Amino acid sequence: MENQLTHEASAFINFRSYQFQDPRSYGYRWVDIKHLRIPAESGDAQELLAALIGHEQFRDDYAGGGVLPEGFRHGPYWLRLVTPDVYEAVSREKSAHILWGWVKQSGDVPYELEADLQQEVFDRLAAADHIHYLRGLGDEAIHDWGRVHEDFHEFVLIDRSAGRITLLVAADD
Repeated sequence: MENQLTHEASAFINFRSYQFQDPRSYGYRWVDIKHLRIPAESGDAQELLAALIGHEQFRDDYAGGGVLPEGFRHGPYWLRLVTPDVYEAVSREKSAHILWGWVKQSGDVPYELEADLQQEVFDRLAAADHIHYLRGLGDEAIHDWGRVHEDFHEFVLIDRSAGRITLLVAADD
């Protein structure tokens, strides 16, 4: 199914683009969103996760290099160690709790940022049929310079009614 996923669009929310009371409290925080079209007759969640992991858009170290079609890193992890079984199915409530906790860990955020996050992140969480969260894979899975991220939260949203799988990464470095 890997070749049946089609990259449709991407969005990037950079917290530095917004006016904070104390900009130092937010450092280099961002959300990267990749949408891929899934075929109408797609498999179960495990098959979709495997297809996503196999897709070139998944080969992103999220450290400035962008998508590397021949890359062997994914975020802070060695790509070969990211498999469908390291994802945990989570509820909308749990995923929203994790993300809002990360967003607001240093206090309130500007209204404009909150509105953009609501539209690009939280409305998509609410619409998803299934949400999967990449669990921490442990020290042995972290690549040679993978500790550049202080926090790294990854969710995969499956929205069959929209015919879309969304890779959502919220991190800071």
